[in-house]
Amino acid sequence: MSPEPPPARPTTWVLLRGLTRGAGHWGDFPARWQAAWPGSRTLVPDWPGNGARWAEHSPATVAGLTEALRRDLQARGVALGSEPVGVLALSLGAMVSCDWAQRHPRELTAAVLVNTSLRGVSPFWQRLRPARYAGLLRRSMLPTPAGNWERHLLAITAPLHARSPGAAATLIDWVSLRQRQPVSRANALRQLAAALRYRPPVTPPPVPLLLLSGAGDRLVHPVCSAALARAWACPLRTHPEAGHDLPLDAPDWLIEQVRHWLRAEAPADQ
Repeated sequence: MSPEPPPARPTTWVLLRGLTRGAGHWGDFPARWQAAWPGSRTLVPDWPGNGARWAEHSPATVAGLTEALRRDLQARGVALGSEPVGVLALSLGAMVSCDWAQRHPRELTAAVLVNTSLRGVSPFWQRLRPARYAGLLRRSMLPTPAGNWERHLLAITAPLHARSPGAAATLIDWVSLRQRQPVSRANALRQLAAALRYRPPVTPPPVPLLLLSGAGDRLVHPVCSAALARAWACPLRTHPEAGHDLPLDAPDWLIEQVRHWLRAEAPADQ
């Protein structure tokens, strides 16, 4: 098989987060990303129900999230289908990106999917590690102080950053976001239902794809990314230690992998 041609360099990048998380949870990553692609613009939209849009009703399907995203981008002046748009997406955001690329392929020129898992490609016990069930369920169903919630999420999603000097500041930011932009239980359940219901296409979307994963992911087993790479015959790069929140655990590594991909080079996984 001949190597995949390099994707067109996007002039607009869209960064998409996962379940119940808002634009504020990217931290300083959007600024790092923007600096890596001079001349482009970086947009960090929120899903309805998350972030600055926390009071809105969240769609209960991935298709609904996709259409909400497209309306948001059009309102920001993005000429979908007429300008090169790339997406960097984590977890639930990667599912939305797959749906977007499948149903509106002319609107995307590149998609980078981070630590994602798809129904029909990987079993449920790999898509959410069994060791996480009890802790997440207990904190979801019982009154839990914001600090305890966010400390737990930081430990299981960004194990490298959780041990770094910057962890305390991140935790303060996340607790503040939870208090100022509280995602309702109903919206969280709708987003979870969207993720559980989503059935990806059997064949890969007709958009250049790069998969990135962290071997230290404590939430989603990294074999999910490997299974998707095999099923869709697309490139996969794996960080040897980083966790689920790869933009937080290894931001420079992530940016460099995308840079190499856009140059049609083939770096080693580490």
